[in-house]
Amino acid sequence: MPSIMAATAGRIVDIHTHMYPPSYIRILESRTTIPLVRSFPQTPDPRLILLEAEVESLEDAIKDPSAKPPGRPLTSHYASLEQKIHFMDTHKIDTSVISLANPWLDFLEPSESGPMAKSVNDEFSSMCEEHAGRVFFFAALPLTAPLETVLKSITHVKALRYCRGVILGTSGLGNGLDDPNLVPIFEALAAANLTIFLHPHYGLPNQVWGPRANAEYGHVLPLALGFPMETTIAVTRMYLSGVFDKVRELRMILAHSGGTLPFLAGRIESCILHDGQLVREGKAGKGRRTVWDVLKEQVYLDAVVYSEVGLKAAIEASGADRLMFGTDHPFFPPLTMDEQGEWESVSMNAEAVAKAVGGRSADAAGIMGSNAITVLRLDEDS
Repeated sequence: MPSIMAATAGRIVDIHTHMYPPSYIRILESRTTIPLVRSFPQTPDPRLILLEAEVESLEDAIKDPSAKPPGRPLTSHYASLEQKIHFMDTHKIDTSVISLANPWLDFLEPSESGPMAKSVNDEFSSMCEEHAGRVFFFAALPLTAPLETVLKSITHVKALRYCRGVILGTSGLGNGLDDPNLVPIFEALAAANLTIFLHPHYGLPNQVWGPRANAEYGHVLPLALGFPMETTIAVTRMYLSGVFDKVRELRMILAHSGGTLPFLAGRIESCILHDGQLVREGKAGKGRRTVWDVLKEQVYLDAVVYSEVGLKAAIEASGADRLMFGTDHPFFPPLTMDEQGEWESVSMNAEAVAKAVGGRSADAAGIMGSNAITVLRLDEDS
């Protein structure tokens, strides 16, 4: 893998990399419903339990100490800044833009949300100060709080030296990203020049996966299919509701190469053009900005898709100058090798870039680093 990363000309930037600050983990440890952190006698590390599909396994593990505990091991990779720097050094990553991972602050009571957002964002800001120029961050917003509190949070993070945007989940304020109540937030983010990093979490309803999924299929269905479909649905709803036209300066980076949007954009367009209701209401006429227009004008995609085929689709949809490398660290660790070494999940994404556009091409240099440097102003320290 080092040869793959070294073969890329220029700086390497990871824009999809997560952390859970210690103060955030303490909140998860105090909870009795998901999301939560629990320790089990049969595992050395606490477990991070996020998904609805894991609830049944959690109850089984509580009742039976010999049962396999759910969730992911909460290793030092999740909370340690020095571990993050070690990971970056191991993989020849020059700069990372860290963000709180799902479920962000969406589960907090309105009165808790604002203060916790300030605490988390200030903690991230301090981390960036420790490694100035190597680490930037996407802030978390207190979306369960009143609008005034959310807007104050945007003003606060805009002033933080190393903040380059916000991370947002696909449920928004709880009713999806086509919720009219989100428009003032989108407007404030656009005015503050803060890019949204859109990341899925909630997935499709658990029953979609069927009765065998929990016992037999691990996390494959919700992660491989639920997450990308969640992003696809969320952004399509934004498009159909006119958000991108209302807030033309809004900029978004979509996790996991936009879910299935690069593949399904043509089908979405066809369905719009052939929908009688939309035609009658004048929403499908000439001059309309298409999904393709939005993908090339207001949307960026990360390159966390793990294959040349998927990456080529993303490039065709948005353009190689709108793709940015990511690792999704600390998720998808190696299962058969030392976690302190090289991760196959990182090499898969780097290899996909090299195969799709050529390892030392200008497009590869852009995807692996210079696109992010330009879009997120990573050469500016204030």
